[in-house]
Amino acid sequence: MSQLAPNTRVCRDCDGYATAHITTGARHRDGTRVTLRVTGPACKGTGIARRVRPQEVTA
Repeated sequence: MSQLAPNTRVCRDCDGYATAHITTGARHRDGTRVTLRVTGPACKGTGIARRVRPQEVTA
C-alpha cells in the first residue's frame, strides 16, 4: 500500500534550499575557506513559502 506524502509549501524562489554558502576564494589561517551565508529573499531563509491569498482584480 502506498503512503501519501505530506503537502509541504516549498518556496518557489529557492526550491526549499533556503541558505547557500558562497566561497570568496580567500582562506582562513587554518586553511578553511572564507564563505558568505546568503538566505533566500522571499522566504527569509526558512525554505517554506507563505500562503498568499488571491488578490481581487477590479477593472
